[in-house]
Amino acid sequence: MSASLGILLLVFFGLIALATVPLGRFITRVFTGEATTTGRVLGPVERLIYRAAGVDSTREHTWKEYALATLAFSVLTQLVTHVILRAQAALPGNPTHLPGVAPWLAFNTATSFTTNTNWQSYAGESTMSYLSQAVALTSHNFFSAGVGICVAIALIRGISRAETDKLGNFWVDLVRVHLYVLLPMCVVYALFLVSQGVIQTWAGPASWTTLDGATQAILRGPVASQEAIKMLGTNGGGYFNANSAHPWENPTPLSNFVQIFSIFAIPAALCVTLGEMVKNRLHGWAVFAAMTMIAIAGIVTIAHFEHQGNPVLWHEGANAVASAIDPSGNMEGKEVRFGIDGTALFAGVTTDASCGAVNGMHDSFTPLGGLVPMLNIQLGEVVFGGVGAGMYGVLIYVLIAVFLAGLMVGRTPEYLGKKLDSRDIRLASIYILIPAFLILIFTAAGVATEVGRAGILNTAAADVAGTTWKPAPHGLSEVLYAFSSAAGNNGSAFAGLTAYSADHPTFYSLFLGIGMFFGRFPLIVAVLAIAGNMAKKKRVPPGPGSFPVSGPLFTGLLVAVIIVVGALTFFPALSLGPIVEHFQLH
Repeated sequence: MSASLGILLLVFFGLIALATVPLGRFITRVFTGEATTTGRVLGPVERLIYRAAGVDSTREHTWKEYALATLAFSVLTQLVTHVILRAQAALPGNPTHLPGVAPWLAFNTATSFTTNTNWQSYAGESTMSYLSQAVALTSHNFFSAGVGICVAIALIRGISRAETDKLGNFWVDLVRVHLYVLLPMCVVYALFLVSQGVIQTWAGPASWTTLDGATQAILRGPVASQEAIKMLGTNGGGYFNANSAHPWENPTPLSNFVQIFSIFAIPAALCVTLGEMVKNRLHGWAVFAAMTMIAIAGIVTIAHFEHQGNPVLWHEGANAVASAIDPSGNMEGKEVRFGIDGTALFAGVTTDASCGAVNGMHDSFTPLGGLVPMLNIQLGEVVFGGVGAGMYGVLIYVLIAVFLAGLMVGRTPEYLGKKLDSRDIRLASIYILIPAFLILIFTAAGVATEVGRAGILNTAAADVAGTTWKPAPHGLSEVLYAFSSAAGNNGSAFAGLTAYSADHPTFYSLFLGIGMFFGRFPLIVAVLAIAGNMAKKKRVPPGPGSFPVSGPLFTGLLVAVIIVVGALTFFPALSLGPIVEHFQLH
């Protein structure tokens, strides 16, 4: 690891740790209803929203009611977004007169933003109108992030409560997370981005004269407002096709660092919220430590292999030594202003979380450098993870770790004073198996069918007769990454895959959409079912045989469980893709 990367990681995770405590405690007060300064100011607005919506804020939901409300809200808002995208040609806020979005692309996009995936099979600036970007897509950036936090809080409540079937009120949680957390933070964040040069305007394209005298139309729009929640809500959908590599989304090294920081801000703070709500602060920090260890290992691995560069180029005589004017290494697909270390940090963080924003092209990474972002997603994005989704995802692994610890010592597994039963473990297993099933089955369909292979650009030459399609390992990696990103609700891509075209509009739009939907909502139902089951249990005092969940032993066990489960599930597929490609290059 280079000194510059070491300093960058030290500063980054140091600031994350410092911000985690006040933000995590603030989020705790928001969801426990404790008085805050913002609560005194915005309290009348909150009560007005409840009256206008007909919500009884004093009535709490069972896990089934909470799940039904979550699904109903998500599906309804998805349908509204689909209609807006299809009808955008007839709606205002369309200065470039873009046509309505094609049916399959509209379905895929509406599903993508509803599930916090933000997969984009299109170039935003040339496909979506200002209204579609600012109203349909940006609203979903808030809604999907809010839903994730609500579900995480419901699970924490289920763990912290005893002998009850109530998990809180979904509508109250949804209003509070937007009113007190997401909206105020995004207003300040958007103003900061504007100060750095991110554009924010409803005016049409600007006309400029190039150096050779030609006229060029420069596309623009309400970017900063979308960028703020895109990063803070771990959404990732860019206003422009180049995402955070575009200078109008991410203009400066400072904006780049703050964008990376904001991806982890709320997910890391939820570790403190966990500790506060279950009355065990050390447990929250143990989970934080496990996440940090995996995150640093992944980022260092990406940077190492990207600094090594492409051996094929070095064998052909290209310069392999860094200098003041040449960073060396693999700079393909990277912004010079961010460099390898800044790109590696961004790639690791955005795939640790279910963000999917990028400031470099993952498809251009070295094979093992690109393997890490893919594996981050396949592990369930539980390394801080998406806002809320990462917390309830890692708590599933916590239950499995505690269950295994109980088996090893021959005692009934116990977590924070509650005995784990077969229902908890069955639901946890379902949570882990659903994404794995979606990723592997759909990847197999993508490389085994003609319509799936049509989108793969990286293929080896056909045989002499020209009748046999021969896949290249990188082609498999592109398909595997796409379905991992969809089922993992990440949204980043190995962009060499043509996931939508006029000739083949259905296959990837449909199956990626299915992967996104079923990679999100069945998992949420399973989490809420676990929360309901945990809330009904009696709390028993810890005994001498209770497994401690607040020390280095627990942290190490949790890291091992996360890595081993991912390795056992996906190592065979990764061996046929990036690992084979790595050895081919050498």
